[in-house]
Amino acid sequence: MKPAIKIESVSKRYRIGGLHPGYMTFREMIGGVVTAPFRKLGKRGNGYQTLWALSDINLQIGHGELVGIIGHNGAGKSTLLKILSRVTKPTMGQVELFGRIGSLLEVGTGFHPDLTGRENIFLSGAILGMRRAEIERKFDEIVAFSELEKFIETSVKWYSSGMYVRLAFSVAAHLEPEILMMDEVLAVGDAAFQQKCLDKMHDIRQQGRTILFVSHDMAAITRLCKRVVLLENGKITGDGEPHDVVNRYLSSSWKTGALREWANPSDAPGDEVVRLRRVRVRAEDGNRISVVDIRNRFGIELPYDVLE
Repeated sequence: MKPAIKIESVSKRYRIGGLHPGYMTFREMIGGVVTAPFRKLGKRGNGYQTLWALSDINLQIGHGELVGIIGHNGAGKSTLLKILSRVTKPTMGQVELFGRIGSLLEVGTGFHPDLTGRENIFLSGAILGMRRAEIERKFDEIVAFSELEKFIETSVKWYSSGMYVRLAFSVAAHLEPEILMMDEVLAVGDAAFQQKCLDKMHDIRQQGRTILFVSHDMAAITRLCKRVVLLENGKITGDGEPHDVVNRYLSSSWKTGALREWANPSDAPGDEVVRLRRVRVRAEDGNRISVVDIRNRFGIELPYDVLE
């Protein structure tokens, strides 16, 4: 079967940093203007570093799959979705998409701020290649789902982040793209609307459409997805059944996160009276664990030193 998404050897490089010019005297500034034409252009890049946000990504996603993408901040999740959404281009490799795309990336993208909610709905539909009559048939359903009937004639620049996400999700979900991509934006919505969106995503998957879902909500990932991809340092290190990949991610989070033990009291969190020395999580039987199942009882051990 032909995939909905095909990613072959994709890498993305960013240039970061650079020499800070600092403060300049008037004399230095004038001297710089005079000598600038004689400087070698090759020196203009000095001080920059290279960051590979993605490195040799190979991935195929079939039609009708709901795939979760997880990883630590900076792992490359958002960069991958931006490449798939044509927001940015890969430095190397190629991407093939088979179907109309709907993207819900970070809050603030996708809508024209000076247009009303109504106008942005029609603009989004036009970008997807839909006819006006098709959008009109979906319009009432979109507005009702977003619960923004009172504000649909207001410019979206006046919307709160929660209102923006309500409309953006409603548009992305109801204009029926074959491929839907969402990047953690539901975190700004209230709990009731988040649940409403998760239920809608389940319905979309049942319709045979493809969904990529980036989230730090492991409960939502394991409940919705049949497949999960783990990104670490720009590389795929896990791809498979949600429970296994999520447990691997959580174990990695525990091992690579902030320090859980401090040998030197001066480095430990606290103040001049009390210093925390260690944080450990134990199962009900007393054994140390690195992954917590919230359905089971567990304890947290916090040894500390009293300095006074």
